[in-house]
Amino acid sequence: MKKSEKVKGKEAVAAHQKKIKQYAIAIIAVMVVAAGIAFYFFNPYYARTGQTVSIYCTGSLDDGTVFYTNLNETPMVFTLGKGAVIQGLDDAVTGMAVNTTKTVKIPMAKAFGSYDASLVHTVNRSTLPADINPVVGERYSITRTTDNAVAHVKILNITATNVTWDENHELAGKDLTYTITLVGIVNS
Repeated sequence: MKKSEKVKGKEAVAAHQKKIKQYAIAIIAVMVVAAGIAFYFFNPYYARTGQTVSIYCTGSLDDGTVFYTNLNETPMVFTLGKGAVIQGLDDAVTGMAVNTTKTVKIPMAKAFGSYDASLVHTVNRSTLPADINPVVGERYSITRTTDNAVAHVKILNITATNVTWDENHELAGKDLTYTITLVGIVNS
C-alpha cells in the first residue's frame, strides 16, 4: 500500500469519527431539550394553566389595609387560566411550586381596572323595587332591565326622588399586594 493511500484511509477514519461525534452531540442536545419540555409540561409540583390549584392568600392595599384573607379558613380553589380570579393573581400563581409563598404587587390593570366615572348613575327612586330601601354606603345587587345582567352597586347618595350609585368594583383604581401560598394542585 502506498503512503498516500494510508493517509487517505486515516483521514477517512478521522472524518467518520468526527461525524459520529457530531451526531452524538446533536442527539444529546435533542434529549436535553425534550427532557426540559417534559419536565415543564409534566411536572406535578409546579402550577400551570389549566390546572386547578388551592391557595391561601392575603390581599392588601398600598397603605397596608387588608381587604381579603383566607388564612385560618378553607383554601381558595380555582382553575388557572379560566378567569375565575383577577388576572394578576392568576399570573402570580402560575409557575409556583407547591408549599411555596410569595408576595406580589398587582397593578390595577391586572386587578379590577381603573375607576370609571361613567359607571356612576343617578336613577329615579320609583324605578327601584318597592322592597329595596337603599342606605348610603351599602352595596346591593341589582338586575339591569336592559340586559338582565346583575350589577353590584354602592349607594352614594339618596334624595327624595333619586338614588345615585356606583357600579365600579370597590377595588377599582387600586394597586393590590397579595401574599400567596400554593398549598396544592388538585389535578395535574
